[in-house]
Amino acid sequence: MNFHARSAWLEGRAVADVRIAVSAGRITAVTPGVPAEPGDTVLGGLVLPGFANAHSHAFHRGLRGRTHGDGGTFWTWRTAMYALAAKLTPEVYRELATAAFTEMVLAGFTAVGEFHYLHHRPDGTPHEDPNAFALALRDAARTAGIRLVLLDALYLTSAPGEPPLPEQRRFSDGTAQAWARRVRQIPADEFFRVGVAAHSVRAVGPADLAVVAETAWDLGAPVHVHLSEQPAENEACRRAYGCTPTELLDRAGALSPALTVVHANHVTDADVALLGARQASVVACPTTEADLGDGVGRYRALADAGSVLALGTDQHAVVDPFAETRGLEGASRLGSLRRGVFAPAELLAALTTGGHRILGLDGGTLAVGQPADLVAVRTDSVRTAGSDPAQIAMTASAQDVTDVVVAGEPVVRAGVHRAVPEGRLVEVLGSFA
Repeated sequence: MNFHARSAWLEGRAVADVRIAVSAGRITAVTPGVPAEPGDTVLGGLVLPGFANAHSHAFHRGLRGRTHGDGGTFWTWRTAMYALAAKLTPEVYRELATAAFTEMVLAGFTAVGEFHYLHHRPDGTPHEDPNAFALALRDAARTAGIRLVLLDALYLTSAPGEPPLPEQRRFSDGTAQAWARRVRQIPADEFFRVGVAAHSVRAVGPADLAVVAETAWDLGAPVHVHLSEQPAENEACRRAYGCTPTELLDRAGALSPALTVVHANHVTDADVALLGARQASVVACPTTEADLGDGVGRYRALADAGSVLALGTDQHAVVDPFAETRGLEGASRLGSLRRGVFAPAELLAALTTGGHRILGLDGGTLAVGQPADLVAVRTDSVRTAGSDPAQIAMTASAQDVTDVVVAGEPVVRAGVHRAVPEGRLVEVLGSFA
């Protein structure tokens, strides 16, 4: 199947009348300034490379709109999250994740990094298949039509040196070695890649970080970690180890270009310099960080220091790639008291090239040899009419996504998902109320 874009994002600018030829799921030719040929699928608006959602916890989608009434903090929200996790079986999770991933595809995401720590039964004992939850996520992604990078997370302690809380037992494999053995058994394929993660320095001590790094090396996989999301995490790390979480990762030999840290809201000047010097990447999750009161990340400073930036929807209080780009810019403006902290092209890069890079995936550009993952965004809606197409990241919303193509196959056409009816999404998501 071949495509014709009335306008497409090529090399950092919008170009008119672009024909995109596709074979075996990859782009074989990109020809600007030509009319559509018979049989081409015509895509209106502005066609962008598929977006990568670099940080997701799919089961958190079951909490949307039900945790705001009593205010509280990140830590009180976490209590509600644990209560939801306690109810999930692999079968129920498959339904919830299918809905969450489908919502992502409708919004323009063609790849997702699922930071996965819900592993076992509530008492911590494995299912008959110890990767039952991972396979449920795989099946959900296949139904939704999204590329999935499963970032299987090691989770051993509730705080440095402390055993898991009862509600955390299902997250833990007991030892880093048992976790690594289980992860190596997960069957991967072209659309389901396996990566690894250390949940955080609260949940993984310095000695076990080496096991995570070794497993990632053996699998040729990306490695992610939550970092300095809350001040309490930094304080606990200083008490236990006499340093910041970033410094602890560096002491353990974990800081490298292969590592991606998530959030980094409360990093010091020295942390910023260290992350940049080691070329570690950073995922910002602006809508989640605002929802949970995490604080404002130092993302401009991190990018200037040398870190690649990507974006994630994390707990899915909002699933809208453009809300994330505006959140990144908006928070940075509030923190710096100036406008234009990130250029629009930088915001789109965080959604596209940055996200694919940190997930270990090809993609993020409309170029020969790249996956044929395409997103068409309206430029004539009440939100986008009159906008400079180069600034679409500052005006569009998920509602403006009309078509989504994954590996050359239309998954969303005229705003309708080919496999999952909207009514089914509403039914599943409503069941968690």
